[in-house]
Amino acid sequence: MNFLRGVMGGQSAGPQHTEAETIQKLCDRVASSTLLDDRRNAVRALKSLSKKYRLEVGIQAMEHLIHVLQTDRSDSEIIGYALDTLYNIIANDEEEEVEENSTRQSDDLGSQFTEIFIKQQENVTLLLSLLEEFDFHVRWPGVKLLTSLLKQLGPQVQQIILVSPMGVSRLMDLLADSREVIRNDGVLLLQALTRSNGAIQKIVAFENAFERLLDIITEEGNSDGGIVVEDCLLLLQNLLKNNNSNQNFFKEGSYIQRMKPWFEVGDENSGWSAQKVTNLHLMLQLVRVLVSPTNPPGATSSCQKAMFQCRLLQQLCTILMATGVPADILTETINTVSEVIRGCLVNQDYFASVNAPSNPPRPAIVVLLMSMVNERQPFVLRCAVLYCFQCFLYKNQKGQGEIVSTLLPSTIDATGNSVSAGQLLCGGLFSTDSLSNWCAAVALAHALQENAIQKEQLLRVQLATSIGNPPVSLLQQCTNILSQGSKIQTRVGLLMLLCTWLSNCPIAVTHFLHNSANVPFLTGQIAENLGEEEQLVQGLCALLLGISIYFNDNSLESYRKEKLKQLIEKRIGKENFIEKLGFISKHELYSRASQKPQPNFPSPEYMIFDHEFTKLVKELEGVITKAIYKSSEEDKKEEEVKKTLEQHDSIVTHYKNMIREQDLQLEELKQQVSTLKCQNEQLQTAVTQQVSQIQQHKDQYNLLKVQLGKDSQHQGSYSDGAQMNGIQPEDIGRLREEIEELKGHQELLQSQLAEKDSLIENLKSSQTSPGANEQSSTTASAGDSEEVAELKQELATLKSQLNSQSVEITKLQTEKQELLQKTEAFAKSVPVSGENETVTAAKTTDVEGRLSALLQETKELKNEIKALSEERTAIKEQLDSSNSTIAILQNEKNKLQMEITDSKKEQDDLLVLLADQDQKIFSLKNKLKEFGHPV
Repeated sequence: MNFLRGVMGGQSAGPQHTEAETIQKLCDRVASSTLLDDRRNAVRALKSLSKKYRLEVGIQAMEHLIHVLQTDRSDSEIIGYALDTLYNIIANDEEEEVEENSTRQSDDLGSQFTEIFIKQQENVTLLLSLLEEFDFHVRWPGVKLLTSLLKQLGPQVQQIILVSPMGVSRLMDLLADSREVIRNDGVLLLQALTRSNGAIQKIVAFENAFERLLDIITEEGNSDGGIVVEDCLLLLQNLLKNNNSNQNFFKEGSYIQRMKPWFEVGDENSGWSAQKVTNLHLMLQLVRVLVSPTNPPGATSSCQKAMFQCRLLQQLCTILMATGVPADILTETINTVSEVIRGCLVNQDYFASVNAPSNPPRPAIVVLLMSMVNERQPFVLRCAVLYCFQCFLYKNQKGQGEIVSTLLPSTIDATGNSVSAGQLLCGGLFSTDSLSNWCAAVALAHALQENAIQKEQLLRVQLATSIGNPPVSLLQQCTNILSQGSKIQTRVGLLMLLCTWLSNCPIAVTHFLHNSANVPFLTGQIAENLGEEEQLVQGLCALLLGISIYFNDNSLESYRKEKLKQLIEKRIGKENFIEKLGFISKHELYSRASQKPQPNFPSPEYMIFDHEFTKLVKELEGVITKAIYKSSEEDKKEEEVKKTLEQHDSIVTHYKNMIREQDLQLEELKQQVSTLKCQNEQLQTAVTQQVSQIQQHKDQYNLLKVQLGKDSQHQGSYSDGAQMNGIQPEDIGRLREEIEELKGHQELLQSQLAEKDSLIENLKSSQTSPGANEQSSTTASAGDSEEVAELKQELATLKSQLNSQSVEITKLQTEKQELLQKTEAFAKSVPVSGENETVTAAKTTDVEGRLSALLQETKELKNEIKALSEERTAIKEQLDSSNSTIAILQNEKNKLQMEITDSKKEQDDLLVLLADQDQKIFSLKNKLKEFGHPV
């Protein structure tokens, strides 16, 4: 307040004195009047004075106006007047400032009044609560006032809103207001609110801002809309730029798919108004925000894939190849397509397949390269095409190979009907336009970036210089142009191409050194004392010579590493050489090019360095410096260490291959073990069934035994022939049926034992089949030894059960024999009286008939029991053969266990050997680090 009073005091007195008194009286009325109408009229009068007498009204009335906002909320009219007055005080009206030629202090009135207003945070909270009022005369001036506060002191007001309960949510409701004026000003308010504040950006995004903004853009007509579309796009940029969380939310919410209709401009070209150009420019920038190279690689890649899947990339390529598109939109579209395909192989492959609508159709890449090497095209367009070509080749070895292949003799079109990308690059490389030379050299260098195969392939390229002269290689032609003293931009481009070509490619270094004129030219360039303009060329020549030393494989006797270093020391001096090498990274344009991949230069003179080349310089500068200072002995030691490392690497590779093969064998053995487990489970199931059936057989035998015992008791106590005739035949029939059932069960048991024997034979074959493979047998026996032991135990149990059955069958035979003896004794003991001789004779005849039948049936039972005994003997023999098989398997298991022990010892020896090798490699790597060689 004291500052403002000082400003007021510094102004000229006179007419303002009367207005100051008027303002004071109005403030007194606002403060003391009890009638609402009086206060309303006073506030309205202050509003009318606030624009012209901003300072006086601000000093005297601000406190009263805030009090009105607090106490008179029930009257929307006075609240609206108060908000309008505060807005006039705080907002900077640029037109009035120009007309009145205000001093610097009065220009800062807005920020000073804003500071006074937000000093009490409750004032901002009060303003946020007033925005909930639906009345137009309250909400609209409230939106304007809060927007003005954010423009004056954005960070402080943002912090107050951030800590206010539901502060951001209240502001988001403005986007849903049906009155377009409030909705549009709400978009401007959110622009100021979200500027450079990640926390608020996240809250706004999760309050469904993307959905609402995209709906507004669609309602307004997409790119054909007015300034409202522009404001929404600016707000979307605020929310997405450098905010990975919001970018991911935007992608996951499928909002990328809703961007595709923005770029459906149509072929009729109904007109390109200034607003449409602005809107489309912002839309393209929004796409670039999502796929910017500065974003995390994973987020960029997912957005690139989504843009391809929803055909957004295809729509952009349609604009790219369309006619009548304004130059700045075409340039921005090229830059956008560049970043959508950068590092994404699927998108790069699609872009390679795009053809321009010409007759005959030409690839889009060729059409773009024609613009790049055409000096009549705008500079920014040529830069955009170069960036597009670089992005197409970025991490795209397939595309690199296709570009280089267009330069090889076998693929060049002999008819000359079509122009290839390689021919355009060569034409630009050797044209008279230095900018075309630089662009073509950098583009060709990107075709070789981190691709040793294409560096070697490019050595095959031959150029016809003139009629009658033999062709020269592309490498030689580049050095010839260097020696002719062309423009600096041309020489810098060629030197960057040669440095990229020779790095990490000893064969290319050998080809370069094979020309005896190259090394003297480089040393002569470095040794001369030239002006500042030539220092960069000297530094690049030093880098090229250093690469020729560092990546030299000593295949040329006259240009071995040691001889080249002696030449540098004699002709240039090591310190002088290192100083010239440092000119590159100290250049003022070097740091600028190293910041972003996009070649963005204000004018052609600034087009000196390429972004990828700055990475190469940073990587090689240190190692070349160390290589220059190394002695011959250190070089020899380094070569020996390299050879040793190569040998150890080959040994380690050999053992790795062995271990890989063993892993495969282990997988096969695991499969075999699983198969054996399945077979064992089947065998256990079969044995379980046999045990249950034997138990059933035993129960049936016990039942038969009980019934035979009853029959013998009846026959022993029979004293009446008629009583014996009523019981004996039924018991014998039942006995015959039960013996038949016993025989059937015995046959079933025999068949089951035969199945068990076949399963044992299968187990034996599966155990012995991997015997040819030592480790396989070891693993199989180790895995199934317990299962074989269990099988042996189960077979022994079965054998004991069969023995017990055989004992019971013997008992049955004994009991039957006793039954026969009792029957004969009973026949002899029947009394015969003389008085009843006829009756007795008849009974005797009947008994003898029945006895003969009984004897016959008993004989048949003996035969059946004999057959059962023979079957038992056969089963016993089969069990014995099974036991012998188990013994053989046990011996084989013991052998396999011995082989497992030997194999484990061999593996332990192998691990010890590998540990020794790793220790040797570690020590050798330490030696290499001591010698300065990168590991």
